[in-house]
Amino acid sequence: MFVCTLLTDPANPSLDPALIDNLRNAWAGGDVQWLAVDEAAAFSLPSIPDNRWDVWADVQKMGVDLVILPMEGRRKRMLLADMDSTMIQQECIDELADVAGVGDRVKDITARAMNGELNFEAAIRERVGLLKDLPEDVIGQVLEERITLMPGGPTLLATMKAHGAYAALVSGGFTAFTAAVAAKLGFDENRANTLLAAGGVLTGEVGVPILGQQAKVDALEEITGRLGLSEDDVLAVGDGANDLKMLGRAGLGVALHAKPAVAAQCDVRVNFGDLTALLYLQGYARSEFVSV
Repeated sequence: MFVCTLLTDPANPSLDPALIDNLRNAWAGGDVQWLAVDEAAAFSLPSIPDNRWDVWADVQKMGVDLVILPMEGRRKRMLLADMDSTMIQQECIDELADVAGVGDRVKDITARAMNGELNFEAAIRERVGLLKDLPEDVIGQVLEERITLMPGGPTLLATMKAHGAYAALVSGGFTAFTAAVAAKLGFDENRANTLLAAGGVLTGEVGVPILGQQAKVDALEEITGRLGLSEDDVLAVGDGANDLKMLGRAGLGVALHAKPAVAAQCDVRVNFGDLTALLYLQGYARSEFVSV
């Protein structure tokens, strides 16, 4: 059995009951379960419909995300999350670069790297090089003044952890940011790159080894092995090219507001919902959410 979940932006819930009923009837689905009024609904399916992606494209025009998953094992026991543009709304290195006066140059490199157009390691070295001599205390300033959590993140963490899940933040960004974000949201651990500094200023270099796409897969393997979990127990979420291997290996890999080239390679795409969409995909109703 499979389950079809449809959801919208919770800031502007507009899920039409008629759309749900028509789709359920066309696909011979089971009874509709409203996970949140006007926001998210689900129904069972005997098989994956042949016209799945045609319908997906149609409902995208209505501001609706549609995801079809196996019914068995929906609720995951581990969350493995990217940070930049996933758990937070910014790219940390872009914000540092903006303060340093090289924002446009760095943002262009970041966008191309996250879209898979550039080698990640070369791109991070080039961008960090442009931050040379930036005062180290700017990191704290950027964290306080420029970094905001992605909507739904605190509820996602609180709800999954209340049901026994383990949470790991694994980023191609920097430990100075992941440590703060992980502590704020309640992640159990975090992994990222290290910005090197000396004499109170950034050296323009990044610590080695550089954590990129493979490091996220390594984290998935290491943590599941340590906890006695299978990869099927993992929900992974990310938005960039360096997340693709992680998303492909996890039992449920979600491309969240992802770059087009990344989304095209993922079956589970959330373009309108916030991070609470990951709870709906696991079958949680809004009434089960743990508020923070």
